Parts: sequence; C-alpha cells; structure tokens
Amino acid sequence: MPKIIFTGGGSAGHVTLNLALIPYFIKAGWQVDYIGSYGGMEQDLVKKFPEVKYHAILTGKLRRYLSFKNVIDMIKIPLGCIQATGLVYKLNPDIIFSKGGFVSFPVVVGGWLNRKKIFMHESDLTPGLANKLSLPFVGTFFTTFPETVNSIKQKQKVKCVGPVLSDRLFNGSKEKGAEFAGLSTDKPTIMFIGGSLGAQSLNNAVKANFEALLQHYQVIHIAGKNGYNKDLDAKGYAQYEYVDTELKDLMALADVVISRAGSNSIFELASLNKPMILVPLPNTASRGEQSLNAKNFQNKGYAEIIKDEEIANPNILLPMLEKVFKARNKYQESMTTNPVKITSAEALSQEIADSIPAK
Repeated sequence: MPKIIFTGGGSAGHVTLNLALIPYFIKAGWQVDYIGSYGGMEQDLVKKFPEVKYHAILTGKLRRYLSFKNVIDMIKIPLGCIQATGLVYKLNPDIIFSKGGFVSFPVVVGGWLNRKKIFMHESDLTPGLANKLSLPFVGTFFTTFPETVNSIKQKQKVKCVGPVLSDRLFNGSKEKGAEFAGLSTDKPTIMFIGGSLGAQSLNNAVKANFEALLQHYQVIHIAGKNGYNKDLDAKGYAQYEYVDTELKDLMALADVVISRAGSNSIFELASLNKPMILVPLPNTASRGEQSLNAKNFQNKGYAEIIKDEEIANPNILLPMLEKVFKARNKYQESMTTNPVKITSAEALSQEIADSIPAK
C-alpha cells in the first residue's frame, strides 16, 4: 500500500487544498497520515476523514517582527523538527505534501532528512515565510500564480498549476438563487462576502451604506459567523452568516462581488467571470499577500481595489461600485480572453501519485 503524509495548518488556507486532495488518495487505496500542530484547526478539519490518522508535533510561529515569544518558539521549532523526523521515519511515506503554515516546516525538514519525495504548494503571489524556508528541501513547488516564479531562485523546482478548485460554485442557477434569497432576477445584484468568519470592514460598509445601496441594487450579504446583524432588514436585501450548497446559485445571481483578496476566493470568482471589487486585508493584519493578489488581478483587468479603511466611505464605495457595474462586460471580457489556468483536485492528486513507481 503506498503511503502519503499531508501537512499544513494555522489557517484554513493552509488546510483546504489538503482536504480536497485527501479523498482521492483514500479512494486510490493509499495510507494517508496528517502531521499538524497540537490543538490546531487542522486537527478538527481532518476529523472528517476517519481513515486518516492525525499526528501532532511542536511548532513555533516564525515571526517577522521582534517578540519575546520568538525565544520560546526558537526552542519549539528544532524540537518539532526532531519529532517530525522520527514520525516520518516511523511512517515511512512514499510522498510528503506540504501546504504551508508554521507546522509544515519541521515536517519538510524531517522528510528531507529521511530522503523522501516532497511536494509543496503556494496559493499566493509570493511565498509565505514557512514555504520560503522549506523551499531548499522540496523537490517540486506547485504555484497558483505564474508570476510566483519571479520571486524564486530555484526556478527549476517551480511548476505553475493554477488554482486548484473544486466544482462547488459551478453550474449555479440565477433563478434558484433569486428564489432562495427572495430577490428578483431582473434587478442588478451585488454580493458582499468576507469569508467564513466574515470581514468586519465589509460588514460595516453594508451597514453604513445600507439605504444608498438598496436604492440602486439588490444586496446579498454573507456576513460570516461573527458579523450577522439582525437589525439590517429590507426588501431587496438578503443576509446570511454562511451559505453552503446554495452559494453557487447566489453567485450566479450576483453581477458584482465585493470580497477579500484571498487567493482561493478570487480565483473562484475569476473562474465564474465575476467582476470584483477587492478589499485586501491591511498589511498590519497580514504579510501583505492579499494586496499583491489584488494588484495582480487589477493589472489583468479582472478587478478594482478599495483599501480596507476606505470601504465604508460612501464617496469611495458607491462611485467604484457604479464604475464596475457599468463596465462589467469589460471585466468579464478580460477574464474570458485571458483566463486563469485551473487544475482540478483530482488531476493534481493523480500527478502527485504518478510520481512514484507502481508497487
């Protein structure tokens, strides 16, 4: 039985692709193990696969700024490398697949010390710190953006596969979306979406511009678990904490989407030819990857950008929304004539599996 270890954690972006690939390896008869952190979100997410055994190791956050916690974490990181090296030796996988995040670095080092075949994936335009540090130890570095190769010295390791998307948003029905939301198919529709936990600045923008927005548009507002506002209610407005199976239908109804600029989200929107207004996380709350992602899409003619601190300003939001809505065909044409390269989770899993000789 062939064996694979997945690693990655710390945020949903460092786990989602692993969760998409795992079922294909299970179906193909592989033994699948997952190495993550103690109490990390990845531990709960992997529980959906009873066939997968989870192994926890010590991990330290690799900060780019001065902090006393760096001293403690500088001890945890080598201890995690020792743990991971022992685990990899014991499990003896054919392949290690790393999605990034702080827990992945010790696993990659452990895999390299055990002379294992290692694949790594980066969703954003530039590699995160953990992936940068891991790069010397991996054999193949999959990227989402073709431009990522420009920031990599070991260019021979890089292979752009584009976004690895599921089919969860394809084949949506505009009519079903309108029925689900209690809206019309004949009126312009705007969607605000900020991720599973929501985006406070986007939620504040809806509240601050509520009446003005509804004068011109219907509004679908996916506020997130922490952002639902029961006081917002009006004809032409549909608010949700979270939408699962019906999201593809709501997307089909939306003419313009206002969103954060996480890689997975914006590539899903591009695959649906949705004109976008992107509101990147401020650099104070991230390493700036969302700003780079958004700028890349703006340069390609897919989207426009509003700064996080300006999204609630009616003098900025409303004119920008009008601009994008009126020129929506132009943005869609850019996405059609210069489409993103997409790889399915099934195709990527097959490519990884085919890298070892059949047993």
